[in-house]
Amino acid sequence: MTFDPILSAPLAVQIHLSVAIVGVLLGPVAIYRQRRDLLHKAVGRVWVLAMAVLAISGFFIPAQVLPIIGFFGPIHLLSVWTLISLVWGIRAILRRDVARHRATMRGLYWQALGIAGLFTFLPGRRMNAMIFGDAPWLGFWLVGAVGFGALVWLLRGRLARGGLAPRTGLREG
Repeated sequence: MTFDPILSAPLAVQIHLSVAIVGVLLGPVAIYRQRRDLLHKAVGRVWVLAMAVLAISGFFIPAQVLPIIGFFGPIHLLSVWTLISLVWGIRAILRRDVARHRATMRGLYWQALGIAGLFTFLPGRRMNAMIFGDAPWLGFWLVGAVGFGALVWLLRGRLARGGLAPRTGLREG
């Protein structure tokens, strides 16, 4: 493992990675803690700030795949989505809509940090070079293994509830 790909990266990438790490570490404390006390609020505010900086710093990192307008590409839509989700989550809690706040923030955690973060381990990305060095193909295995595990976890829940068929809301009888 070498930190060279990160240490030699542009400042925007270094900021992006730093706040991503903060987001990954603080997210579970903020969104899965059972007690909604001062610690939840303090950690949650820091997490929201980290996510906002993460999204904004993302606009300063050129798209490596499919640049569409200048150096902006489809990946930058995730930054837009993150900022919108943060606003929705904050508005929900200000309206005391705890269920919507919880769902929005948990969804944001898994979409922005889980899914997008996982793809940073694909070959050609800085995190892949840092972690896997001379064996970049291991990134495909990591993404595949985690993706397969997530699929099994999601299907397990659906199968336990009675199968894969969509629910119609109609009862037989």
